[in-house]
Amino acid sequence: MRIVFAGTPEFAASHLQALLDAGRDIVAVYTQPDRPAGRGQKLMPSPVKQLALQHGIAVYQPQTLRDPAAQAELATLNADLMVVVAYGLILPQVALDTPRLGCINSHASLLPRWRGAAPIQRAVQAGDASSGVTVMQMEAGLDTGPMLLKVSTTITADDTGGSLHDRLAQLGSAAVVEAITKLAAGELKGEVQDDSLATYAHKLNKDEARLDWSRPAKELERLVRAFNPWPICHSTLNGEPLKVLAAQLGEGNGAPGTVLAADKSGLTIACGEGALRLTRLQLPGGKPLAFTDLYNSRREQFAPGLVLGQ
Repeated sequence: MRIVFAGTPEFAASHLQALLDAGRDIVAVYTQPDRPAGRGQKLMPSPVKQLALQHGIAVYQPQTLRDPAAQAELATLNADLMVVVAYGLILPQVALDTPRLGCINSHASLLPRWRGAAPIQRAVQAGDASSGVTVMQMEAGLDTGPMLLKVSTTITADDTGGSLHDRLAQLGSAAVVEAITKLAAGELKGEVQDDSLATYAHKLNKDEARLDWSRPAKELERLVRAFNPWPICHSTLNGEPLKVLAAQLGEGNGAPGTVLAADKSGLTIACGEGALRLTRLQLPGGKPLAFTDLYNSRREQFAPGLVLGQ
């Protein structure tokens, strides 16, 4: 089976590696154009492009697949199937129809819950009990196609956006390999999604990572986990930025944002409902540290009565 792979970030690269390990014939890779990154803002190839080049696979990076020239180029590859994983570009119907067996997509949620850009983080933020990967037949709508295969995992109380991402990348990679084998054997039948159960996973942004201390502590605790490693929750202390990388539910009540206690177990902050104990922080110009280390050297900066977010 001649397979074209389309994807961009690490999540997609894990899938491509699994297909290569399974001996699948990847005739070409599509990925987004190189983007500026780092302090020097040098153009950097995506993780998928880097992996493809290591294996001598042809790489295509059109700005859009709505361009007739790009569509004609795709047609020349004579693909049997296109596997799409976090590509980041919309595939118009003509592109979806080009491979003989169409296009399948590995999406990091238990569809129809969490269609859209950030399903992993939204599942953690919402307090979902489980997440997973759905392999679906693609159609023109956003993550609306018939579901071919699902795998699930429990979201633990310690899961972050990062840990769940890594677990789903492995689950999804294996699921796509399995789906292709069953698809080739005619063993898969698509299950139509129930649109009434759909939720939308909005793209993440740094503004919503600002901790609003008037919200309940349990919501903020989930937000801190969901937004680690990006965009990282933050507030201010004594007018300086403060990044919050880990937190637990604490004890106590007070005006939202007020430091209730500071000891080696963490920095306890009053919330709109309950309290949040911050256990891993990053100060300006510093590296992420357990609060124990910060408390030993800077305890005067965290005196009870101070107010975060002012």
